[in-house]
This record gives sequence, structure tokens and C-alpha cells, in this order.
Amino acid sequence: MTEVETADTLPADMAARLADFARACKAAARAVALYPPEHPAIRASLARLCDVSADAARLGPLRIAVLPDNLVIDGRGLARPDAGVTELAVLLHDHLIGQLTIEPGVEADSWRKFLQFISSAPEEIRRQGGIARVWATAAARAIEIVEIDYAQVLREREAGEAASWEGIIGNCLQGEAIDLDDRTLRALLEIAGDASRLAEFTARLQERAVATGNVGAQAAALLRVLRGILSFVARNQPDRMDAIVGNITTAAARLSPDMMLELLGARNQADAGGIDVVGALVTRMSDPNIAQFVARSVINDRGATARLSEAFQALVPELDRRRRLVRMAEPVVAESAIGHETDFERLWKRVEEMLTSYADEAYVSKDYGRELTAARAQALEVERVSDDPPERVASWLTTVTDAALRSLDLRLLLDLLAVESDPFRWRDLTNVVVTHVNDLVLVGDFEAASQLAAPLAEEAASGTKPVRRTAAAAAMEQIITSQLISQTASHLQTLNDEDFQQAKTFCHTLGPAVIKPLAEVLAMEDRARVRQRLTELLLSFGAMGRQSAEQLRHSPNPSVRRTAVYLLREFGGDEALPELESLLDDAEPHVRREAIRGIFRIGTDRAYEVLHKALTSGTSRSRENIMREMGSFRDERAIPLFCYIIGHVDHRGRLQEVYLRAITALGTLGGPEAVQALKTALYRGEWWAPARTATLRGAAAEALAKIGTPDAVVVLAEALERGSRGISRVVRAHLPTSLAG
Repeated sequence: MTEVETADTLPADMAARLADFARACKAAARAVALYPPEHPAIRASLARLCDVSADAARLGPLRIAVLPDNLVIDGRGLARPDAGVTELAVLLHDHLIGQLTIEPGVEADSWRKFLQFISSAPEEIRRQGGIARVWATAAARAIEIVEIDYAQVLREREAGEAASWEGIIGNCLQGEAIDLDDRTLRALLEIAGDASRLAEFTARLQERAVATGNVGAQAAALLRVLRGILSFVARNQPDRMDAIVGNITTAAARLSPDMMLELLGARNQADAGGIDVVGALVTRMSDPNIAQFVARSVINDRGATARLSEAFQALVPELDRRRRLVRMAEPVVAESAIGHETDFERLWKRVEEMLTSYADEAYVSKDYGRELTAARAQALEVERVSDDPPERVASWLTTVTDAALRSLDLRLLLDLLAVESDPFRWRDLTNVVVTHVNDLVLVGDFEAASQLAAPLAEEAASGTKPVRRTAAAAAMEQIITSQLISQTASHLQTLNDEDFQQAKTFCHTLGPAVIKPLAEVLAMEDRARVRQRLTELLLSFGAMGRQSAEQLRHSPNPSVRRTAVYLLREFGGDEALPELESLLDDAEPHVRREAIRGIFRIGTDRAYEVLHKALTSGTSRSRENIMREMGSFRDERAIPLFCYIIGHVDHRGRLQEVYLRAITALGTLGGPEAVQALKTALYRGEWWAPARTATLRGAAAEALAKIGTPDAVVVLAEALERGSRGISRVVRAHLPTSLAG
């Protein structure tokens, strides 16, 4: 049956390309989630996805709006439901992706990164700042994500929730020319009628601005929404205008300086209904609203920034009023956490100076200001003429790639850490450094992360200025979190050897404090490659790593105690024996077993003495565990242990069974050492205990016969010819038939 195209459906060819893309993307996501990076299934599925996406975007960037269970292009979807489209929509929607823009020619590596993120648990991505923030650090500009979370904005809505999602995501993200429909505006008006919910709405938009780094786009979206609400109120409920505008001014107090400046740039720009939203906002903002705006910004940024000063001056041009509002803001800041810090008075003095006397003249001369103005005009002229050859433009573009910008950010931060002499400004700078280190680890750039963490580590260890040293130590504590260590471990599965060495250098830069969280991550890790590399990392810390392992053995978590045993075993040496010995009687069977194997693996006489001691004077539980584990040793490395038992363990009383097990094991393992130990056991015995002596000698003769090598047969033949009557009788029963006669 032929599908009928309507105004709401895509043309058949575009619909087919969208369906093919959705299926290829879902299949590739499944392959990336299931297989190791080098698996051919991943290469094949990524190649297919590259081909399909290139075909879909061959005429230009492909912009796909994501609904809860559907994908649409320019507001148009498929004529009939498609399982692949629905599954991909659900996957993207779970990560709060509202729009996906695909440039022509996306490479396989960019798709792989994207699929790794959307294949992760949504909760894990949100803990890292959301999909937009995570993706912004991935240096893959050919795929653009717009993240919107109106579920929180339109919370608890039942019948209208799906329609609100469709209306807002389908309209609000698509540029200024699109109007919000009445159904969506009614939902938003309900929010605007409650000052606290509207403040929450603006806060959510602001979070998205921070996550995506696109403050201008989010400010434009907020402005479109506010204009739509006020226009709707003017048409339908004009009596509520004052109350709604009042709520908007209350919500504006929660804006960041950047968002406020973006909005203020649209002042005196009325919409089609003649409403100047920003002008009304500025006019109606009361002194308490503005003071609250200043206080929140100072608390969030731990001081006044140049952007706050610009926004404050734009809101309050009068100097006397600015001073009064700064005084109003001080008690609010004083009640916050930074108000209880010892240097608060100094911090607030800098805030007052910045907010009441800030002017460009202090930083920019008049001549330079004129040059900046001319440069802006010249830039516009260059853009208009645009006569540069393509190769020159391409060369320029390489200087503004994500990797190049990250490198410039790194260089700038390193320079600032080196040249900033004011200890309080240096302390404020560490907050930016900590965030940048986390972003670098997130994308696996351990070399840059090491460079940036090194000055902090050095200052924390040997700084001479107390404020800087304390700030550096606090910054290092912020960096060394379980989340960062987990992110580091997640990269170990795919890093090549060179990059792994960079990761190791980064961990050493962080210092011994990273050892414990590394060990705790190791305790919960199942992937063999990651466990091996985490172990190598911990072993590289030497004595400090051993000390951490010793501390972990006291953990109430059995998995952590097992990891402690594993690490102590890997460190090796007699120094680990006391700690391993203390775990022989652990309440957790797996811990006891690992402790026994760890002692066995050390393999020195002192290690065997520890087992001997546990057998002779330990609890019955530890003795039974050792005996059980001894029965499971099946490789040649166990021969010295069993030979030690033959030579040192008492063959009488309760240890007789241990002695017999050692004889049996040596018969299975064989070798010259085993033959000599069994010869000793064959000739051992007491005349006053004939039954026990016969049992032990019989076991030794049987073990030698089982070994069957020429030297074992020689021992049996000599015992038959020269041994006592009891020995000869036992040997004759086990000697090969060819020699028994």
C-alpha cells in the first residue's frame, strides 16, 4: 500500500532516509555498548552509520527534533510508526536531548563518542552535568546537541504533558520566527503565575546555558517565552499583567550576570504586540530584587566579576543607588557559607570596590577603546567582503577547533596560576582549574590534566603562602573524588599504552590521596583489562600503595578486603605476610581463601612458616581452610610448599591429614624436588606406631610409583633392596611389576 504524504508527514525519500538513519544509529549504539572497541562489529556498524548519515545530510545539516516517542524534521514525521525511529527517540529523550543536528560528513570517531555517551546510564550522564555539558567536552563539532528539560518545568502535568513537550520542543528550539502555540502558552502562563515556579523555570534554562556554553541561545529562548507569555496575557487576561510582570522581575533575580547581560542587550526591542519585555523588567525590578541578584552572583562566583559589574551598571546607572544596593546585598552574602570565612571582610571590600567604582577606564585606555571600536567595524567589513581564498580560511579555522581552544584554555590557566600574586585571587582561580581538570579527564586528555593539576599539587605540598597552600590543598581534595576516579577507570579499557602512561602520570600528580579511591574502584571492577591496569597503577606507588592496601584490609566491605589481599599479593615480599596472616581467620570465606593463596604465592620459607604456624596453633577454621586450599593447588609453584610440609610439619596427631595431603599432592605434581621429599617420607616412621607408619610409607610409595620417573623408580628399588622389612613390604606392593620380582 502506498503511503500518502500530507502536510504533517515527510516526503517518502526523506522519510526513508530518517528511518534508515534511526535503525543504523540504534544498531551502532547496541554494538558500542556490547562489544570491545576493537571488535569488527563496531567498525562495520559505524561505517554503516557514517554512510547513512552522510546520505541523510547530503543537502545540508540535518536537524532532527526529538519527541518522547518520535523524531521529526521541520515539524514533520513519518506517515506511519517505525520501530527504529521510536526506539532511537526514546533513547535520546531519556538523555533529555531535544534536538540533534548532524553536519555532512560526520566521521566514525565522532559517532563512536556520541554513541558511548547515549549508551551510558542517563543518571550517570546527569551526575556529570548533563548530556550537553558532557558532549561539549568531546571535541566533536559535527554533531550538535540541544538539551532541554521541560519535564521539571511542566511538572506533575498529566493530560497535557505530552502535548507540552511536543509544543515546546517543536517550537521553542526552532528559532525566533516560530510562535509558541496557545496550548503551550497556557501551560507556561500557569508557571508564570507562580513566582517560585517561574524562578525555577529560569534556573533550569540557566543550567542548560552553563551545560552547553551557549548563553546567547538560552537567553533568546527565555526572551521568546517571556514575550509569548506577556502577549498571551495582554490578549486574554490583561488584568493579570502587573502580577505576571512582577513574578518575572522576581525570577530575574536568579539570573547569572551573563544571562542578564544577554537579556539587557534586547532592551527597547518590542515584539509584534508592542511589548518591550526587557524594558518592563528593568523598570519594574525593585531594589530588593536587584540586591538579591547581586548577592546570589557574589555567592555563586565567590566574589564580584567584571560581568556582574557590567550588568549591575546597566540595571542601576546611578552611583548612589548602586552603593545603597550593595549595602543591602551584604547581609545576604554574610549569612551564606562564604560569610563565615575568616577573610570575608577583605572579600567584601573588593566586591564594594568592584561594584561601585567599576569602569572600563581602569583597564582600557581611551586610545585602546577607540581601536577596539574600529576593530569591530573592520571585522564586519571583512565579513562583508569575504575575499579570502578557501585554503586561508581553512587554515584560520584550524586555530579555533575544540582541541585548539582547549589548548589555549590550558595555557591561559597555567599562565594565570604562575603569574597571579594576590593569594585570594589565586584561590578563586583554583575553582576554575578544578572544573577544567574534571572536563579534561572526562574526555580522556590526561596529559593536559596532569599539567594543570601539577601546580596545585606543588603548592599544596610546599607552598609558602598559607592562603594559597590551603586553597591548593582544598582544590586537590575537590579533584580527587570518586566520580573522577570512576571516569579515569572507564578510560582504562580503551587507552593505548602511551595514553595509559599519561593516565598513570596524572594519578601520580594527584599524589598518595588517590590510592584509596583507586583501590575502592578496583574492588568493584569486573573488567579484566581495567583491573589489570588499576593494579599496575597501584603497584606503581610502591610503599605508599602497600600502606593503602594494608589499611583496606580493615574495611567492613568484604569486596574491599578481598582487593586488599589481592594487592598485598601483587606487591609480594615478606613485608606483606603479617597483614595476610591477620586475614586467615576472616569471617568472609573469599577473603580467607585469597589470603591463603597470597601467602602461598609469596613462596618464601617465611611464608611457609606462617602457614605452618596457622596449621599448628591457629583456629580449627583457619586450619580447615588451609587444608582445603592446599587440595586445590595444582601447579608446579606449589611443590616447594608441599616439600616444606614434608620436612617441617609433624606427621602425627591432628596434622597427620595435612602431611598425607602433601604426599598425595607431590605424587600428582612430580619433579626432582618432589621425589626427594617423598623419599624422606618413605623412610620416616616409628616402631611403636606401626599402623600410622605403614599408612604414611604406603602413601609415599604410591606417590613415587605414580610419578614413575627413573629417579622415582630408583628410590623405590633402593628401598626394596636396602630398606627395613616394613619399608620393603610397603614398597613391594607399589613397585612396578617389572621390578617387583
